Amino acid sequence: MTDHEVARTFDASGLRCPMPILKTKKEIQQVEVGQILKVIATDVGTKKDFPSWAKRTGNEIVEMIEEGDKIIWYIRRVK
Repeated sequence: MTDHEVARTFDASGLRCPMPILKTKKEIQQVEVGQILKVIATDVGTKKDFPSWAKRTGNEIVEMIEEGDKIIWYIRRVK
């Protein structure tokens, strides 16, 4: 696992589509441009949804790690 300097962590475990994306959209606004939001999810739909959302919004997926049933996202706020 890569060590990222995380500004904020959001635990979306147990949330089903579309809630992880909707709540991440709000959470990313809580960090400054250039900072990283760590999102912990259990919904496998995020594997498709998060990259699409990042491309649409201009945010950067720094890394995605799978640990058991958890999918951990590191997302840099770009704007």
